[in-house]
Amino acid sequence: MITLASRCRRNIAIIVLAAILGGLVYTIYSLSLRHTSFISGWTLFLIMLALALYNARKKLPFMPWANSSTWLQFHIYAGFFTFVLFLFHVKFRVPNGTLEATLAFLYLGVFGSGIVGLLISRSIPRRLTTRGEEIIFERIPVFQRRLREALEQLVSRALKETRSLPIAELYAKRLLPFFAGPRHFWWHLVQSNRPRYALLNELEAFNRYMTPEEQEIAAQIAALITTKDDLDYHYVHQAVLKYWLFIHIPLTYSLLLFSLLHGVMVYAFIGRI
Repeated sequence: MITLASRCRRNIAIIVLAAILGGLVYTIYSLSLRHTSFISGWTLFLIMLALALYNARKKLPFMPWANSSTWLQFHIYAGFFTFVLFLFHVKFRVPNGTLEATLAFLYLGVFGSGIVGLLISRSIPRRLTTRGEEIIFERIPVFQRRLREALEQLVSRALKETRSLPIAELYAKRLLPFFAGPRHFWWHLVQSNRPRYALLNELEAFNRYMTPEEQEIAAQIAALITTKDDLDYHYVHQAVLKYWLFIHIPLTYSLLLFSLLHGVMVYAFIGRI
């Protein structure tokens, strides 16, 4: 059985070999005074088109087009190979034309967003296992509403049974905004618990002024704060994993369209010579 590490080494070796062979072909054609840009351009376009089909493969899982894991591996390593082709195609220089610069910008956007997607798809699932059980992304708003309702019941109980002003004051100033929806996006993304501890410390600071009944309610509120913070953590990371495609895919299709336009203009220019 092929391990993940050995498969990665094999795929990297294939990419390196393909890059070396591509460099040799590019050098040979350059010496023969042929248009190397046509070869690198068409090869780059066809590979990008094949990479774009991965999105269609995910939407049609019943089609017999190899399994999703094979497609993903091809998508990753062929994507890296396109960067080599891109450098050959632009002749290792910064494009200066408007269309060429736009194409370069779009390609780098697609490549860069692909790298980001690879990193987050490897790191985020591991992160999520450290903060409670797995939660379905679409169900998170339901859990948030239930936590908010539980908090409101506790605060209402505190006012009726103990007339607790500290809990009511903290609820109005800090707890109500915190439980209104997902909070602390960037703090969760950098895996910092600072906002959670700040809120819990504020609640604990009121303990000296509370009766035993109020302290019991405050302990339940503290548990809700911890649960809500974990829920926000899941929301933030799953949202990043879900919505980065809204950057990567539109850039990909834009790149393909502009590449076709670039090809049409190149052949039209040659036809007028």
